[in-house]
Amino acid sequence: MTATLVAKDLAAGHGGRSLFAGLELVVAPGEVIGLVGANGAGKSTLLRLLAGLDTPEQGELRLSPPHATVGHLPQEPERRPGESVRAFLARRTGVAEAQRALDEATQALVDGAPGADDAYSVGLERWLALGGADLDERAEEVAASLGLGVGLDQLMTTLSGGQAARAGLASLLLSRYDVFLLDEPTNDLDLAGLEQLEGFVRGLRAGTVLVSHDREFLTRTVTKVLELDITQQQVSIFGGGYAAYLEERETARRHARAEYDEYADKKSALESRARVQRGWMDKGVKNALRNSPDNDKLLRRARAESSEKQAAKARQTERLIERLDEVEEPRKEWELRMEIAAAPRSGTIVATLRDAEVRRGDFRFGPVNLQIDWADRVAVTGANGSGKSTLLAALLGRLPLDAGHSALGPGVVVGEVDQARGLFHGPETLLDAFRAAVPDTEPAEVRTLLAKFGLKSDHVLRPAATLSPGERTRAALALLQGRGVNLLVLDEPTNHLDLPAIEQLESALDNYQGTLLLVTHDRRMLEAVTTTRRLALADGTLTEH
Repeated sequence: MTATLVAKDLAAGHGGRSLFAGLELVVAPGEVIGLVGANGAGKSTLLRLLAGLDTPEQGELRLSPPHATVGHLPQEPERRPGESVRAFLARRTGVAEAQRALDEATQALVDGAPGADDAYSVGLERWLALGGADLDERAEEVAASLGLGVGLDQLMTTLSGGQAARAGLASLLLSRYDVFLLDEPTNDLDLAGLEQLEGFVRGLRAGTVLVSHDREFLTRTVTKVLELDITQQQVSIFGGGYAAYLEERETARRHARAEYDEYADKKSALESRARVQRGWMDKGVKNALRNSPDNDKLLRRARAESSEKQAAKARQTERLIERLDEVEEPRKEWELRMEIAAAPRSGTIVATLRDAEVRRGDFRFGPVNLQIDWADRVAVTGANGSGKSTLLAALLGRLPLDAGHSALGPGVVVGEVDQARGLFHGPETLLDAFRAAVPDTEPAEVRTLLAKFGLKSDHVLRPAATLSPGERTRAALALLQGRGVNLLVLDEPTNHLDLPAIEQLESALDNYQGTLLLVTHDRRMLEAVTTTRRLALADGTLTEH
């Protein structure tokens, strides 16, 4: 079924702060709309409004036809205790809810309830449209094609991060919604997964709105861009794809600045002229009073008339100022100015693995022999589940080896952004969690540092676990600036970061002088960041290119 979702005059806010207002959007069949904006601009909020999960402050939503299905896939898929992979896939595809509604309609039909025939027909049609009839067969095929590597009856909570990412991708590939709302679908996907996701999105007949900070993915998939600019309090739609959006946005910003500068210059010149004219008028009156004898009435009158003419000119100039079409100054955008604080250099050898092996169930890592030297800049690539995070944990001495030896060199000070952003997942406040990592830093300094990363007073006293994924990532990056490091370990650092912050991180990495270990599937980042070595992992086996 083809469906169209229409938003009219939509507005939303958070904690007394306006996120957007007057938003107009049509999601037509076959369109892929990229939703962009800084962290906190309201992207996830808008997706929830479009999905009907939250109520807007004003405006309305229309779905045509009304019984069409809208699928909302959040950026952090919930892994519920006791839920199998099979049940997870049924829930995420909407089949589980459709099955429940169909069961209720069937029971009502058996009970002879009024209107049961119609309810059963609608329920059956919805269940079939969502793919309920052959979900199990398709799930087995998709799981095998993605290399999920576990049975569908295994519990989701027992999966590794890579397996959970594949399960999330499988739920998307199995979905048959009429409208798709995708919040960060690229997070945690490896390159093969990204290619499958790109093919799926490009092939959809359904209208799609997606949030992603993967610049290459946006370039390859979206047909329009909806920008939520919280700085300017503007909502803008750009046609022609992501590359065209970047060019058009830059042109629009240049024109806005030029238009304001022209207005400000004209207004300033008129105000200066009015001041001069008022000055001449005042000077003429004073001179007339001071220099003219009482009996020289003609001269006094002439000078008074001259002053009145100057006053008229001043009033005329002021009217010109009033008639100017006011142009509001473009607001200065908040920029993350990131630096990575450097500790004194470590020894020549930073980290080593000698015949290192790790065994976890059927997974085998190694044996690996690897030496990381001072100022090496190492990119680590590989499919999900290939052992990248295992490699980092083994190098840092956090993971017990089943065989072999690992060691960190003398003077190594590690700064890490891990996949889970684990430091900021607890019940303590962000301020307390941050201070635990830099105990010698005063609270006021911590607040100032976090504010530089967009984490203000309403963030620092919240439980760290309540922060959004993007906010936790910003806190982890702030920690790198708050303490000196000479071994920087980044495991998927771009997950949940907004586009400006990713660009600032790339710039900071260019200026960083220490040793770098970078794991990322962000294709643009791999191109932008200078590396001296490339390591690839496949099924626990390490090779160097």
